[in-house]
Amino acid sequence: MARDLVDNPYDSPLREVWAVAWPTVLTMASFTVMQFVDQLMVGQVGPTEIAAQGSGAIWAFVPLSFSMGMLSIVNTWVSQNVGAGRFKETSVYGWTAVWMSMAIWLLVLLPWALLLPWFFQLVHPDASDELLRMETQYGQILMVGGGFTLAARGIHQFFFGTLRPLVVTLSVVCGNIVNVVVSYMLIFGDVGLPELGLPGVPWFEPMSVAGAAWGTVIGVSVEFIVPLLVFLGPSMHAKYDTRSTWRPQWKPIRDVIRLGWPSALQWGNEIVCWSLFMTVLVGRFGEASLTAGWICLSWMRMSFMPATGFSVAAKSLVGRYIGAGKPDTAAARARLSVGVTMAYMSVCAVLFIVFRHEMIAMFIGGNTSPEEASRIIEIGAVLMFVVAFFQTIDALGIVYSGALGGAGDVIWPGVLTVIYAWGPLVLGGWLLAVYVPQWGATGPWIAAAVYVILLGFTMAWRFERGRWRSIKLLTPARANLETHP
Repeated sequence: MARDLVDNPYDSPLREVWAVAWPTVLTMASFTVMQFVDQLMVGQVGPTEIAAQGSGAIWAFVPLSFSMGMLSIVNTWVSQNVGAGRFKETSVYGWTAVWMSMAIWLLVLLPWALLLPWFFQLVHPDASDELLRMETQYGQILMVGGGFTLAARGIHQFFFGTLRPLVVTLSVVCGNIVNVVVSYMLIFGDVGLPELGLPGVPWFEPMSVAGAAWGTVIGVSVEFIVPLLVFLGPSMHAKYDTRSTWRPQWKPIRDVIRLGWPSALQWGNEIVCWSLFMTVLVGRFGEASLTAGWICLSWMRMSFMPATGFSVAAKSLVGRYIGAGKPDTAAARARLSVGVTMAYMSVCAVLFIVFRHEMIAMFIGGNTSPEEASRIIEIGAVLMFVVAFFQTIDALGIVYSGALGGAGDVIWPGVLTVIYAWGPLVLGGWLLAVYVPQWGATGPWIAAAVYVILLGFTMAWRFERGRWRSIKLLTPARANLETHP
């Protein structure tokens, strides 16, 4: 058996899960934290800026989400090969993620950036010219830097698969610090925030929403450079031969595409549906509802991104133990990850209810009129109730989906997510918006709750049914165990 698993340093399963999960939690939350902080800063400028940043970010994230879903499967290939002792076969998947990221940037992200002005006019033609201009600008800047975003997430999967998430944690902490500093400089410029007693930065003109986008791009670039330097370092090269496998190879590319397309479909389709949900269904009830909806979605993402961290940890551990021939241990680690995540998200639900008014008010700056601020808080407080309702069950879908991915069971969850997203979320949200308009933005959000709950219970059923135990990704020849070099 591979020495990594024989010499397990953890004295309990919970400590093992937590040791893998907590750096991953910080890592997975990084991009969301960047946008959350940016939205807090942008909110001090005005409510239209919040709506623009939200719409620009989520539609820029659509092609990124398809690509990230594809690259997330790098974790599965790396973790199963490491679990089987095939240490020299792992670094090629890290390089594959980098090369695929660059290709997607050139062929998908840059063309999408050119189409964004036309697209935003199409999805909400009644929006003001100012909103259209700002959301287009924000999305285009994110696409220009999207190559760094994808490459960072791709190489992160290598470190997740080798159970070295602390490397990624260091990179995202550095990236978020850079993002906060740069975003503040570019959003507020030499004006600063005098109402909060914060000074301006000389020689910088305020860029508002565009400044937030450039801050994110620069922060994500740091998140790529730090792990790349570690990846090429002497210790990683000695064990994984990282400097010798840099040339693009078709076989690992085919491996990633073959196993990654369902995850790409699952991630990307879900973001498309949520984007339509927000900009079309919630947006039809006016700018106050849209602003309140984006604030609620920001808090929702802040809650489920740590849960996604536990999902990635479950994927890594399940893949590692399956590669080592221990499916029962893999199942036990998945269930433990689910339990911890459900407890965490239940706490989030309580906080969302108790502090709902304060959480909405945090995003509203002094430039907003009292009447408009009151309206946004009133709508947002109701929506926070709905978000709190499905928090606990959301943990089931998030973590069990990751555990299934670690086992290679990706097609069924991916297809099911597509069906649920276009059914309860989009179609259900549209029906409530059209036929029960008196409910306002709450109607579509009720449909969202139904979607999340259905998905959570179904993913739990799929994993516990155990069909994943019969999936074999590594051939017998490739699964021969080795010791460390």
